[in-house]
Amino acid sequence: MTAKPLTRYDRSMLRVMNDRRAQPLYATAARRRSVLAAHVLLTVGIGGLLTYFYLAEGKEIWAVVVMAVLMLPWMVATGAINGATRGLLELRERALDERQSAERLRVQARAHRAMTFLLAATAAGLLIVGAVDGHALTAYAAPMIIAVLTVHWLMPLWVAGLMAQDEPAEDDDLAV
Repeated sequence: MTAKPLTRYDRSMLRVMNDRRAQPLYATAARRRSVLAAHVLLTVGIGGLLTYFYLAEGKEIWAVVVMAVLMLPWMVATGAINGATRGLLELRERALDERQSAERLRVQARAHRAMTFLLAATAAGLLIVGAVDGHALTAYAAPMIIAVLTVHWLMPLWVAGLMAQDEPAEDDDLAV
């Protein structure tokens, strides 16, 4: 099987994903977990505000403004996670080496298992809430579906961020 050559887009994305200028954000496992926790919290905050806006009677515009403000740190955190994984999920398959391809498959498998559990829990929660209050199922179905779809979209990124390893320390003794 012949590997496809990298396109200009692939080379550009490789440069972006391997840019180490933001490395202090994710240099250690603790920092990566902090960035990941911030990303999850920002995602939950934006999702909560979106749900509030959807369910609010008066269509509070302040919720949209706060969501827009929260998007900037959310995008920075997303970039930091992508940088920590060196674009594992953002690069095309042909731009990855064998190790990265295998890592991508492991990340996707773990994310798939986590999403299966989350979808089952969401379905059970909606059914339980619907059994207690007949109107709850219809009122909360759309926000819950949007929340689950968002998590489904972001779960591989979060799993990859948790699985990312520290960069190997450069040994000056070996560069003789």
